[in-house]
Amino acid sequence: MKRVLVGLVVAAAAATAGAVAALSMGGTSDRHAAPSPPPQATAQIVRGDLADAVSLSGKIIFAGEWAVRGQTAGTVTALAAPGRTLRQGQVLYRVDREPVVLMYGRLPLYRPLRQGVKDGPDVRQLETALKALGHGKDVTVDDRFSWATARAVRGWQKRAGLPQTGVVNAEQVVFLPSKVRIAKADVAVGDSVSPGRRLFTVTGTDRLVHLALDVADQSMARKGAKVRVELPDGRTVAGKVVMVGDVATSREGIAVIDVGVRLAKVRRGFADQTPVTVQLESVSRRDVLSVPVEALLATADGGYGLEIGGRVVPIKTGVYGGGRVEISGPGLEAGMKVGVPTE
Repeated sequence: MKRVLVGLVVAAAAATAGAVAALSMGGTSDRHAAPSPPPQATAQIVRGDLADAVSLSGKIIFAGEWAVRGQTAGTVTALAAPGRTLRQGQVLYRVDREPVVLMYGRLPLYRPLRQGVKDGPDVRQLETALKALGHGKDVTVDDRFSWATARAVRGWQKRAGLPQTGVVNAEQVVFLPSKVRIAKADVAVGDSVSPGRRLFTVTGTDRLVHLALDVADQSMARKGAKVRVELPDGRTVAGKVVMVGDVATSREGIAVIDVGVRLAKVRRGFADQTPVTVQLESVSRRDVLSVPVEALLATADGGYGLEIGGRVVPIKTGVYGGGRVEISGPGLEAGMKVGVPTE
């Protein structure tokens, strides 16, 4: 993983010559200063934020993945093609020409639903789907399978080309959270299937960028954080962290967590697993004075100094970021010129 440091700084107004003179004259002992050759370049002390950033390789993926398994024995006579997007009410596949239809919901259809069945959230889920599909004008969406629910089921079955029994089971319906994209087929038309056999894999339709982030950089991937994403065509777009894993895994001997980034604008045009580069950024210090790292001079007592007005002035260093370093010391002000050795 390639690490890149980016410093965000806000330049301040240039300091007056009087400020430089005051620093040169005041309270700095010669025994702390080391002689320095006249520099051939200068830089300004600036006030602003220092930030660390890490540049990571990621991939565009489709969020969510589910396996669709057969619930009846027979022969596959139709199957949605890979890459196709299906919405509620559409046919996922057919076995012996009988359709299996997609409905929206998070609970699997784990029991037949009919009049007299015990109340439960799976009934509410079915009634919600029936209403969305235009059935069940008289249905009250609740946990009870009523006569009105049974009538709505028969109306839906008639339109779907199913036997009008008023009973819904897993041989007729697959519940998934939302519209889905067929990612991969595990069977083909003409194959024999049995209950439990994997038929195909589906994903959601929202594109995310997936990252494997070193746990050492975990603090940079807070949920809601803004990021920049470089696309294969050279464009750079905004993104936002929408998912941060809470369990670390080992990849190539490095402990990483999964991070998901949603792109702000780019929705189409890039295939699954398209590689991208993501820059995560974290502000290390706010509103501090800083200089280029190259401006630091080693002093005789093992510390650091800056060449200001022909003298080496001892300073204290803080955090580093983007080739700059936080500095502090008496008399330092934004806008002062410091020497930068050229060798």
